[in-house]
Amino acid sequence: MKKIMPWIIPALLIGLVGPLAATPAPAAPTGPAFLYKTTFVRAAPGRLLDLIALFKDRMAVLDAAGDERPLWWRHAEGDQWDLMLLYPMGSYAEYYAADRIGRREKAERDSGAAGKSFKKTLEACSAWKEDVFVLGPPLEAVRKASAGMGYFHIEIFMSLPGRQDDLYKEREMENVYQVGIGRPATLIFVRDQGAAWDLYTLGCYRDLRDWAGTADVPRERREEAARKAGFKSPDEIGPYMRSLIDFHRDTIGGAIK
Repeated sequence: MKKIMPWIIPALLIGLVGPLAATPAPAAPTGPAFLYKTTFVRAAPGRLLDLIALFKDRMAVLDAAGDERPLWWRHAEGDQWDLMLLYPMGSYAEYYAADRIGRREKAERDSGAAGKSFKKTLEACSAWKEDVFVLGPPLEAVRKASAGMGYFHIEIFMSLPGRQDDLYKEREMENVYQVGIGRPATLIFVRDQGAAWDLYTLGCYRDLRDWAGTADVPRERREEAARKAGFKSPDEIGPYMRSLIDFHRDTIGGAIK
């Protein structure tokens, strides 16, 4: 048997360890990563103000449990729902941790009759409810975009089969266009589980005039912004989006403080 020279063993180890040490770490996940629960509610006939009051009273229980209060909006025109509530969760593991569940249970007990009657009153005040868990921008970004804003535009989409990623990319492209013409980008939220919607976008504006204010943007600037975003022209944006979806719904409305 041939003897292995002493200098060969370190060389072999270097050859084995070197490539492993040089292997890059997995890339950090990109795209939406913060978990939210979205609740859409249509009030029973004549019960909208009761429904709003019910959710306002519920905020104290969320505070006692250590949960974030939702951002919420009231429908002005568009889809069938009257209220939309966006509950920050962070992640399933974080939100459903044993200590968090314990705090919620204690907050419910401490709320007494008010806590026990919430579900029953909600059922009496609402004609239709829908929940969808979504991944979206960090909570700080959502708060910053919505701070001081009084008017909101929500677009909810169901994509054609297999076109979910293309739809998300189109929403990003349209945001590039919006910024290019001096308007705020929308916040994009992607379905994780729940209702059938694939994603929705939330546009935050000061008022109705702010939302509608595109007529004074010169055509040349809109053309340039569209090309920068990857569209041939501004006229192509709507038709291209509609080539990716089964259907969508728009709603505009105001924030509830």
